[in-house]
Amino acid sequence: MNRDNKNGVFYEIYVNSFYDSNRDGHGDLNGITAQLDYLNTGNPDSQKGLQVDGLWLMPISPSPSYHKYDVVDYYNVDPDYGTLEDFHNLVSEMHKRNMTLIIDLVINHTSIEHPWFKEASAGTSNRYRDYYIWADNDTDLNEKGPWGQQLWHKNPNGEGYYYGVFWYGMPDLNFEKQEVRAEVKEIGRFWLNQGADGFRLDAALHIFDEGTRKNIEWWNEFREAMKEINPKVYLVGEVWDQPEVVAPYYQSLDSLFNFSLADVIVRSIKNSYDQGVVRTALSTEELYLPHNPNKIDAVFLTNHDQNRGMSEWKNNADKAKTAASILLTLPGNPFIYYGEEIGMTGEKPDEFIREPFRWYEGEGDGQTTWRTPEYNTGRNGVSVESQDEDLDSLLNHYRELIRLRHKHVELQKGDLTEIQLNNPHIIAYTRSYENKSLDMYYNISDKPIALTVENKGKKIFSTHTNATLKKSTLIVPPNATVIIKSKSN
Repeated sequence: MNRDNKNGVFYEIYVNSFYDSNRDGHGDLNGITAQLDYLNTGNPDSQKGLQVDGLWLMPISPSPSYHKYDVVDYYNVDPDYGTLEDFHNLVSEMHKRNMTLIIDLVINHTSIEHPWFKEASAGTSNRYRDYYIWADNDTDLNEKGPWGQQLWHKNPNGEGYYYGVFWYGMPDLNFEKQEVRAEVKEIGRFWLNQGADGFRLDAALHIFDEGTRKNIEWWNEFREAMKEINPKVYLVGEVWDQPEVVAPYYQSLDSLFNFSLADVIVRSIKNSYDQGVVRTALSTEELYLPHNPNKIDAVFLTNHDQNRGMSEWKNNADKAKTAASILLTLPGNPFIYYGEEIGMTGEKPDEFIREPFRWYEGEGDGQTTWRTPEYNTGRNGVSVESQDEDLDSLLNHYRELIRLRHKHVELQKGDLTEIQLNNPHIIAYTRSYENKSLDMYYNISDKPIALTVENKGKKIFSTHTNATLKKSTLIVPPNATVIIKSKSN
């Protein structure tokens, strides 16, 4: 079997919300296995299934919280989600379909309920005390973090204050200690040996808060240890900051989420005015490439920490289709957040952007019920059931664009060039690979736009039947996508 771990379209799943296989209300690993045909049928010629190439699972280890970003046991699966055997079964079935599996690795911090912290906080003379960061006499206990949060928290089990950048329930691990680094590498080895193909590295920016250099040195150390288990291990980092801060992390990691580009895409579609989509893609590429000639941009629209795109676009399905078209025709690995493909809505707080996935207009087998939705309710067409057979649906738009990406190598590997049209309501660019090229035109306004185009090729895709290309004039309907293949192809 020849699987490419590091390329393709990925789909992010919050397991709790996806598919419930045992009717306990919680999504689980067996539920994902049961719905693999929805994600990828394993048959490249199939017209069903999204045909995504890989999955990113949000944290699956035991945790006291609903989101599971505070781990209490790194070497197991949360009972709500299943067992290690269920994980092995999912991996096996995915690999049969040439799919890649990456899992969230949350090692910046543990849960306050982790056995390490319980022992560490009980006294100053135990082996786990230095696994965490404790205040000394010179510490400013009122120190605030990058978003104004409290950093030092009173020990609930004894004396002293400990450091936690995100929340008092998530004490940071102390990576100055060799024992911690060794333990974390062992955790990574464990999951690779269970069959995972790689990791999404949560909070990769915060391992050492005092500087980038130490973080990069650590991730280099981690990467080399993981490559001993799997030379093709895929490491995707979360460094949520300005591109200049993100860039050096490509020295250590294969991919990094392009938050700047995601923000520009979402705002451009929302405001019907190009905020610099192609310019941002090109400028981040220019920043990142010198650090790693094999870098793979991780492009996305929104994720589990952000308001859902469909809420930003006020339930406008045409805008959602345009955003999806841009995502799936840009360089890099596109990441789709579960529910994005059917137009699920949701705004902060976080629970509202992680609601149960909608398989049906009403109830049905596998529908998760871990929480009552606030946003995705009623018979409103936001479900797989209502969109599956509708050729004009958002779901089938995603299916079609993913297949188009698979079919055209220029969309997978091609260079990106902006098409200069001097119209802020049009986003346009070319993807070229060897002697092949495709031109993409996106009208992000509410009015049709006529363009004079140099490429007198063939229109191979459009979201509206009244998009026309005659001689050198292209008519792009409102909120529409048109893709043209050059005559020389």
